Amino acid sequence: MYRVVYGFFYVLSLLPWRLVYIISDFVAFILEYVVKYRKEVIQKNLTIAFPEKSDQERKKIAHQFYSHFTDSILETIKLISLSDENFQKRFTSNVEVLNDLYATGQNVQIMAGHFFNWEFANWGVSKYGKYPFIAVYMPLSNPYFNKLVLSMRQRYGSIMVPATNFRAHFQKFATNGHYAMALAADQNPGNPVSAYWLPFFGKMTPFVKGPEKGAKLNNTAQVLVHFYPTKRGHYHMQYEVMTTSPNNFKEGQLTALYVKTLEEKIKQNPANYLWSHKRWKYEFDAEKYGKLVVE
Repeated sequence: MYRVVYGFFYVLSLLPWRLVYIISDFVAFILEYVVKYRKEVIQKNLTIAFPEKSDQERKKIAHQFYSHFTDSILETIKLISLSDENFQKRFTSNVEVLNDLYATGQNVQIMAGHFFNWEFANWGVSKYGKYPFIAVYMPLSNPYFNKLVLSMRQRYGSIMVPATNFRAHFQKFATNGHYAMALAADQNPGNPVSAYWLPFFGKMTPFVKGPEKGAKLNNTAQVLVHFYPTKRGHYHMQYEVMTTSPNNFKEGQLTALYVKTLEEKIKQNPANYLWSHKRWKYEFDAEKYGKLVVE
């Protein structure tokens, strides 16, 4: 069965880029105007994030979001058969920032957000970075699609570690290895009672404690990455060192720096963020979460 699934998507990946984007435009139209995929979630999120914008401005951002969203799906399929030469033409970064840290011997925690296209970003780190690159992921429920996606992501040597069994897989790298590990730290925590609460676009929001705790425990440098399209099908990834001394930060302050920087990057290109995610699913309750607020 896997061969059938792989064969289908491999053939689909051979379509020329121009046709890929014609299909993407059509799918985006269907999602936005026919299916109305997560329309209420997207509108609610944009209203929270950009209350100063008019309804028309937020609708424009939502419209552009659908385009980025479907582009990323079709582009990911293209990666199955994309040549090395073609990828090099379509991806740039200031990877020297990461490689300079490698020369110091310090491990790195790459703090990412859900920008498009994170599959290009994964390849960019593993192909051009000197570090063994660890990417934490959530396994897909369908085993055939999961195998296909893993195979694609591992093309340039990314070490894929499932979030469902993270500690067991990661321990050997934490104690003996030299690594750079990427975390999408803007996801909802499983339990808001064990999170840091701080303002994100002016609304109190829970963030997982794990990235900060891990950085301090292992003394890893914190690097934020922001990736975005320079034109359709072409991406740039910008590395920005947050700190090389995580233990100099008081509890919660390293997370606060990440959130502040993440918000700034989103504002630079609002439509390039995953607004269909229910980021504000938890409402702040001072009685429940007041002690968890980062001052």
